[in-house]
Amino acid sequence: MFDGRLQVYRRPGGRVWQCAARVGGVRFRESTHEENLDRAKDIAEEWYLDLRGKTRRGEIVAKKKEPSFGDAWALYLKDVRVLAIGVRTPKYVQVMEQRVTRNVLPFFKDIPISEVNRGLVQAYRVKRGEESLAARGKPPARSTMLQEIVHIRQVLKHAEGLGWIPYVPNLQTPYLTQGKKGRRAWFSPEEYKKLREATRRRITEGKRPGWQSHYEDLHNFVVFMANTGLRPDEALTLEFRDVSVENDPATKKTILVIDVRGKTGVGYCKSMPNAVFPFEEVRRRRIAELNAARDPGAPEVTAPPSTDRVFPRFDRHTFNAILDEEGLRFDRDGQRRTAYSLRHTYISMRLMEGANIHQIANNCRTSVQMIEEHYAAHIKDRLDTAAINVQRPRAVRQASRKTDKARSKADSKQDDSTLDP
Repeated sequence: MFDGRLQVYRRPGGRVWQCAARVGGVRFRESTHEENLDRAKDIAEEWYLDLRGKTRRGEIVAKKKEPSFGDAWALYLKDVRVLAIGVRTPKYVQVMEQRVTRNVLPFFKDIPISEVNRGLVQAYRVKRGEESLAARGKPPARSTMLQEIVHIRQVLKHAEGLGWIPYVPNLQTPYLTQGKKGRRAWFSPEEYKKLREATRRRITEGKRPGWQSHYEDLHNFVVFMANTGLRPDEALTLEFRDVSVENDPATKKTILVIDVRGKTGVGYCKSMPNAVFPFEEVRRRRIAELNAARDPGAPEVTAPPSTDRVFPRFDRHTFNAILDEEGLRFDRDGQRRTAYSLRHTYISMRLMEGANIHQIANNCRTSVQMIEEHYAAHIKDRLDTAAINVQRPRAVRQASRKTDKARSKADSKQDDSTLDP
């Protein structure tokens, strides 16, 4: 009816006739409650004309379909896959996509983007906690929830840039915003010595045939990491051309100057003197391997190729097995130790020796705030006893007590005089 703008229809198996129309760009449906087609057509016509009149008078305002959170996520993911090249690793984008698809989208996908607010995100936190408690008996880790909230905020920022929302809402949790400041899992000097001796014994006592070079690499890796403070990914991408052995004029000792490429881009690291020996051992071993594999009559190799990796492999399984054997897998707070703990060990030991925190931050390519929160606050040597246990001279203390007594007597006499009639 009305050139196709109004339809009257009956569903298969239904008794009454239905009507549908599009007015002002919005689709409307209604039941006529009539089984007779002629009466149903009359009711549908009146209903349609009434809709048009309400629209003309402004009683019905046509609304465009609002984009949902799922629409914003699809556009954001499309952009980030291109824009993150050279800024983020492909692994970061892959993990983000998996985390959002598995946890965030089932809750937010069909919700209009303008309705995503602080209360809704709090409801998501509660739902995630309930699901995790039912499945694993414990809530999600604090870091896991923070990462998911970061991804939600990234999608909302992208929607704001598209003009879909006027601003990004505050997604901070209404309470328990201050997390406990915990020490990063590290090895104390005694525990590090125990680990170092265990990796050295594995070289001679390792039972896996043909793996002696692997055990030697693992031992050199542990010592190298604990004396440079590099991140594991930075150490595993390190090439021989990035490392130079130099005599430091300030300390009069031989150290490594390392051109680091990793999480924070390009930076430099100056190692402890104890990092020189494991690096020289690795280089000597690589030269011996190349000479053993060269063709007869070929010139002898005197240096490994500059583009070769210093540590082409890291046997995580053997490293974890040694931690289990030595009882070092977890620290006293239950935190799991990994290869990253060697970096934390380097920072903590430097602070214990009184190193300048700003220089440590520069050398480790991190911020002073991170070191203050996760390392310096837990190092007892950072506390200056002489500055804390300060006492005034005895004569000054006695004079102060006499002055206090005299002032107290004067106050009591003044109070007595006010009570006289």
